Amino acid sequence: MQTTVATIPHLIAVGFHALSDPLRISVLELLRKQELCVCDLCDALGVSQSKLSFHLKTLKEAGLVHTRQEGRWIYYSLNLSQFSVLEEYLANFHHNRVVSPALSRCD
Repeated sequence: MQTTVATIPHLIAVGFHALSDPLRISVLELLRKQELCVCDLCDALGVSQSKLSFHLKTLKEAGLVHTRQEGRWIYYSLNLSQFSVLEEYLANFHHNRVVSPALSRCD
């Protein structure tokens, strides 16, 4: 996925939105260990495929997971490059700890 300056704010926004749900975080934690198919994710999380498919769609649209089809099964894995975009965004806040005071122009 090639990013331009115009798409970076969108990638950051959808990425953090995707990270805002506990079930999606649980999916990502499972995928940290290995690529998994939908049925394995459903079993591990104890949720129905219909419920999980909504969350997987959100993660995919945010670019946080890759999909691969093998036969009739879809396998999910982490897209580490998108996590790097989010990590870099947050790191910039850490590096810019000193915030200049506002210049009053309201007089």
